[in-house]
Amino acid sequence: MNLKLTSIAAALSIALFGCQNQQTTATSTAKAEQKVENAISEQQYLEQLYREANRVLFQKRVLSATLYGLSSDQVGFEYQGKMESYQPATEAELRASLLALSKKIKNAPLNGASTNDKNTQLVMANLTRYFAGHPDFPIGYIDTWMGLSPFVVNQINGPLIDIPRYMQTDQPLTNEAQAQDYIARLNQFDQLIGSIETKLAADVAQGWIAPKVTLEGALSYLNRFTQSTPAQHPLTTAFAEKVNAISALSTEQKQDLIAQATKAVSEVVYPAYQSIAQATEQLMSNARVESGIWAQPNGAKYYQDAIEQLGDSKLSAEQIHQIGLDEVKRITAEMNSILTSQGYVQGTVGERMVALNDEERFLYPDSEQGRADLLADLNGYIDEITEKMQPLFKTAPSYRVEVRAFSKEVQDGAPGGQYTPPSVDGSKPGIYWINLRDMKANPKFGLKTLTYHEANPGHHWQVALNLEQDSLPFLRRIAPYNAYIEGWALYSEQVAAELGMYQDDPFGDLGRLQAELFRAVRLVVDTGLHHKRWSREQAIDYMAKTTGSAKSDVISEIERYMAWPGQALGYKLGMLKILSMRAHAEAVLGDKFDLGEFHDLILLGGAVPMAVLEQNINDWINSK
Repeated sequence: MNLKLTSIAAALSIALFGCQNQQTTATSTAKAEQKVENAISEQQYLEQLYREANRVLFQKRVLSATLYGLSSDQVGFEYQGKMESYQPATEAELRASLLALSKKIKNAPLNGASTNDKNTQLVMANLTRYFAGHPDFPIGYIDTWMGLSPFVVNQINGPLIDIPRYMQTDQPLTNEAQAQDYIARLNQFDQLIGSIETKLAADVAQGWIAPKVTLEGALSYLNRFTQSTPAQHPLTTAFAEKVNAISALSTEQKQDLIAQATKAVSEVVYPAYQSIAQATEQLMSNARVESGIWAQPNGAKYYQDAIEQLGDSKLSAEQIHQIGLDEVKRITAEMNSILTSQGYVQGTVGERMVALNDEERFLYPDSEQGRADLLADLNGYIDEITEKMQPLFKTAPSYRVEVRAFSKEVQDGAPGGQYTPPSVDGSKPGIYWINLRDMKANPKFGLKTLTYHEANPGHHWQVALNLEQDSLPFLRRIAPYNAYIEGWALYSEQVAAELGMYQDDPFGDLGRLQAELFRAVRLVVDTGLHHKRWSREQAIDYMAKTTGSAKSDVISEIERYMAWPGQALGYKLGMLKILSMRAHAEAVLGDKFDLGEFHDLILLGGAVPMAVLEQNINDWINSK
């Protein structure tokens, strides 16, 4: 063998092997770099879709953009002087755009991404579908809180009620330009309400007509809206109060702006509201006598979708009805035990609660002082529980919460309590609204629980913490998942009991149980109305007798469920799901279970569908 050739061959072999190694390494590195580049571009593409979804929604819902205090960049144009339109074509365009975005987001590749990024993709695809509404039902309108709302004219929400309140409460008014924006909006109420009249007529043409009681409640609100003189209307007085506080304006400038606003209310807003009131009154003769959504075209299918969207459940209406009955039985037994121990033994639980509600010691005077004392007590409850929450809640929100009474213009159709979120920049606090229409509907023994539900650790704590997660797309920070949000608020009532807020307060604990019973009854009456074809009167009778709540409260509640099919299901279904996930985590982790960590896990990831929340909790359990 030629040693020289052998050496050359060996050297060549080594050289070739080295080259191949370098090529393999280079190829692997290039593939890895390409994978990273692809992941980045995939993520960038999705983030672009998320921003587009935000703009598509808020360009059509500019008053909701005002509510949240969004910047013009977030919306895509200067919007504070713009008004919304509910023309059928405009609503159809909004819904088609959101549905197309939902499909794009869902089908976008996202390889090698983190769990958080995958969750965001899943939730954003789900959210855009939620805001698009069911494609088979082009009726109603898209609400930035409850998605598809079936009746654009009703007694409890919608643009006719929400837009004036957002302007009075949420629209910034600190300089002349902002004052002119407000006036510009007032001068567009004729276009706004004209579009609502057209949408209402289009829905009626498809056979979708609200129950007569719903239209009667709406008409009552519409007529009250124009009762005062334009100068004394809240749209004018709220404007005047804020304008008068602008130090940069002269007295003459302030008077001129207030005069412009008053003229707009008189010549544009009032005629527009009188027109929609007339259109609503003309519908009365054709309004449905049936109370449930089942009576609408293909109403059963609509209700099943509402169960999935607002109850976050695949259960049938029949199954949910039975869960409600079972929960009513369990909670009633607990209430009976407390009532008996306090010497109340005669009659059903509901009858005994009615009697309790009549006792002077549990009622605030029906006077301005009585209302002021009630509001002061609510603020005290917030301060007290916020201090005691610290061991079980590791992360606290920076946004403030404030208690306010509903205005007299809206209180007749409003719920007992409600929460609206803070603005993103914190210039406006979260607001816990309470209905002081009927002081008897606010017995002292029930107000602690209502406060824990609406403020801390309920809606305000959850919404404010969600809003602070600025690494998430904005729609995720305000995601209105009903079962998650209402389930959390109802779960919070139980956490308050675990914190000892009802210690040595049996009647307060009775109020807590009555509130939980109220939510169990909701499962029964919502499915009763919309699936089992109960009448309004049948639902009122069942709820009043079972809960012992004030009749005025029960009537407005039942009429609320008639306008919002499925929304009432989220409370108990959501609470039961959170409790089952907590019980599972406690059973698996034992001493490693940390309730504060569990609460952070639920709250800091933003509102999500229950399936996503359950997966997050299982991942957390496995990590420990």
